[in-house]
Amino acid sequence: MKRSKVAATHIALVTLSVLFVLPFLWMITTAVKPIGETMTSPPQWIPSRFLWSNFPDAVLYGREQVGYIPFLVYARNTLIVTVLSVVGAVASNTVVAYSFARLKWRGRDAFFGLTLATMMVPFPVTMVPTFALFKWLGWVGTFKPLWVPAYLGSAFAIFLLRQFFRTIPTDLSEAAKIDGASELQIFTDVVLPLARPAVSVIALFAFMGAWNDFLGPLIYLTDQSTFTLSLGLQAYQTQHGGTPWNLLMAASLMVILPIIVVFFFAQKTFVQGIATSGLK
Repeated sequence: MKRSKVAATHIALVTLSVLFVLPFLWMITTAVKPIGETMTSPPQWIPSRFLWSNFPDAVLYGREQVGYIPFLVYARNTLIVTVLSVVGAVASNTVVAYSFARLKWRGRDAFFGLTLATMMVPFPVTMVPTFALFKWLGWVGTFKPLWVPAYLGSAFAIFLLRQFFRTIPTDLSEAAKIDGASELQIFTDVVLPLARPAVSVIALFAFMGAWNDFLGPLIYLTDQSTFTLSLGLQAYQTQHGGTPWNLLMAASLMVILPIIVVFFFAQKTFVQGIATSGLK
């Protein structure tokens, strides 16, 4: 009876996995199809011939038009925003989380509760005031609204890192203090190396959030030369009065490929950071 339940569970999980993978497989096959086979009915999963030229064509799409912005420019813009966001997320959240977890100061727990309470505020509530603030600062039309907030901390990241920092024995910090280490040295030389899995999780979340962000660039970027990849994909749907689905899927595949590669190499660290956070 027990084996039958395990088998049924595995069958259900495999079935759900296939359902989740199907859209991705469809994107891969469409990316190498001729344009005439992208919208056939019934759908044609395996193309009659594989057009690998769709990928360079997607990169150079629209090059014959006035005001053409290369795909690689979108990639460069996205990389700039992503790197700055990752650095800001790691730098700000680790410092704040260390203060909440390891330092004793008046009102610490109250401020931590207030920080967690900000997670309950939906983004649409703060979207208009935030836009007004960035417009007053003259940042609309630049990358600053996309990466500067990363240096102000995230409630979820602070909570995750705080829980991980609390699992590190305080005896290590006390031993470092006896050896004459300052609080900054304890943070950088003792705590951070031990918290590498949790820090990697925060960096991965920041990378995925900045790389895939669509609403932020849509709100703040006004010049096409500053568009990111997520926003630049719109160009494939607005040119010539139609959509070249094979080129759009090829471009989309190239956009999500870095996410897949990063997650593949960081999977072990990612799972370790999530699984061990909050455990004593």
